[in-house]
Amino acid sequence: MRGGEAIIKSLIDLGADTVFGYPGGQVLPLYDMIYDSDLNHILVRHEQSASHAADGFARASGNVGVCISTSGPGATNLVTGIATAHMDSSPIIAITGQVPRHLIGNDAFQEVDMLGIAMPITKHAFQPKNADEIPSIVNSSFQIASSGRPGPVVIDVPKDVQEEELNSYKTGLIKTPGYNPTTVGNIRQIKKAAKLITESSKPIILAGGGVISSNASLELKTFSKLIKAPVTTTLLGKGSFADEEDTCLGMLGMHGRKVANLSVDESDCLIAIGCRFSDRTTGKIEDFARNAKIIHIDIDPAEIGKNVEVDVPIVGDGKNVLNSLIDTIKSLKSGSSKSSQWYENSILFKNGCIPRVSYGDIPLKPQQVIKEIANSLNSESIVSTDVGQHQMWMAHFFNTSKPRKFLSSGGLGTMGFGFPASIGAKVAMPDNDVVCVTGDGGFLMVAQDLATVKEYDIPLTICLFNNRKLGMVYQWQNLFYNKRLSHTDLGQTPDFVKLAESFGISAIRITKPGEVEESLKLAIKDAEPILLDIVIDKSETLPMVPPGCGITEILGEYKIENDLNDMFDGADIANAKNNTLNNSYK
Repeated sequence: MRGGEAIIKSLIDLGADTVFGYPGGQVLPLYDMIYDSDLNHILVRHEQSASHAADGFARASGNVGVCISTSGPGATNLVTGIATAHMDSSPIIAITGQVPRHLIGNDAFQEVDMLGIAMPITKHAFQPKNADEIPSIVNSSFQIASSGRPGPVVIDVPKDVQEEELNSYKTGLIKTPGYNPTTVGNIRQIKKAAKLITESSKPIILAGGGVISSNASLELKTFSKLIKAPVTTTLLGKGSFADEEDTCLGMLGMHGRKVANLSVDESDCLIAIGCRFSDRTTGKIEDFARNAKIIHIDIDPAEIGKNVEVDVPIVGDGKNVLNSLIDTIKSLKSGSSKSSQWYENSILFKNGCIPRVSYGDIPLKPQQVIKEIANSLNSESIVSTDVGQHQMWMAHFFNTSKPRKFLSSGGLGTMGFGFPASIGAKVAMPDNDVVCVTGDGGFLMVAQDLATVKEYDIPLTICLFNNRKLGMVYQWQNLFYNKRLSHTDLGQTPDFVKLAESFGISAIRITKPGEVEESLKLAIKDAEPILLDIVIDKSETLPMVPPGCGITEILGEYKIENDLNDMFDGADIANAKNNTLNNSYK
């Protein structure tokens, strides 16, 4: 057995029988061995798409995704996708070719220091010095990528190591000093948290992507009902708690729901599970959850206290910690909960906040388009978004009831993620309907992989929100840069229908209400790839918190019609509204 064959056997033995890749000079030995193997290889048309597809595969299935590239530019083209997976804690393995061992460090043709490049954007990076190391390295890479806080691992394989014969095939794990994730929460900290929660009258839960990673959605629902706390989520936590639940307040933060932002501000106990407290979630740190004691549960100790000072830190797996908290709180509780009134008022408050929506207009409003997308799908459907206005509109208006059904680039905000991620998701979950919702800007970065969809007959639907603008940047320029619209107009090129048809993909231009739902339902029924070029109103803007402001100062989402004095102090509401209306960003 040669090194390349050891890579293939190790992948298949670990259940990774599908990879996304692009061949080149320094992985020719490996690709020659793939030719005769049982490995299912998907040839993408750009290496960045390979890493995003592997990421989408991982997010949709919960398994490790794998991508392959050659050295030099092939490897560096993977970097954006690797960094995306790193920021969002997605388990992928990136296998890169490298020049032969005797040329490493000589600036040989297509040589880059992939270990050095990968260091800040991976959990770990390996470079086998001989073929005997390969089985253990692949095995260890999967263990590292999928354990603790998930994330990407790079395996950089010199060309001659791929060709070298093994003396023995040993799969034992390589020792990684210092890497020993804590999965069970400290019982003393759990008791402290339980006491704080039971004494709270206005608890609220912030659910992040870690809830999904630890498969803790059922425990989250049980926990919410037990302690009488509404739930808000981060972008990556969307789907961890069903949006249809009365006590789901939606997404928190800069582009979050006003009901979520104001509720966190009013809360006296915030329980954060598996989230980073990113700046897009917290807004101005000094004003974030000012009245609340904060309990932070996370498997990565580096995240606790990094951005927000916490009162009770608990390091551990979300599922394990929630189960322990539930048991502990049950043993403490007696009589009615202090937070029952808050819990009921949260539902009233949510119902009293009326979203700013428009239906039936031409040009189409995004809310109308999303309503029609939702009407066409079921609870098992998977939606992958790109990054920008359409992404935040989907986070607001598209209800997700199950984990791993809403895939989006959060931490890195990677334009170009949505389409290749949907390819990976469909390959991973062939029995689920998969829809990519993307903007015209992000789609053009990866449009070449329409060829991949065609050649492999991958039946997904692309819903392209076409406003001929770099919408998010365009909105910021209008709001904060005196409408100096510097290079955010995409012009009228290309014709997306003709572009798709040139790849052999069916395409329809959508301009009227009802056409999205009709076309999407037909596409799903026919199980054929299709692109819907949906012309939307370029003037439509997103709700947002201006940069540097607290999350209560959100502009542009709701009119508050109900009397909220049962939940909030009237003066506090007046101050929040006045601060928003009088803000210099108006």
